[in-house]
Amino acid sequence: MDRYGNIDYATVAKRGTLASFALFLVGALGLAFAAESLPAWERTLLFDAEVLGVLGILLCPLVFGIVMPLTE
Repeated sequence: MDRYGNIDYATVAKRGTLASFALFLVGALGLAFAAESLPAWERTLLFDAEVLGVLGILLCPLVFGIVMPLTE
């Protein structure tokens, strides 16, 4: 039996990367088109979405595509 169950790492890496890219797009487009009319807490939320999206884009393929399969 596998150490972490039956996880399809390639699928998790692809879906995590796509979800992170979608999060980045929501943050970037929200800040680009509606930044003037938003309160400060919403601008902060969109900026955080951008940052988390970039981190997810970088870390999902690394963790689920390289590191986790090597630990099996």
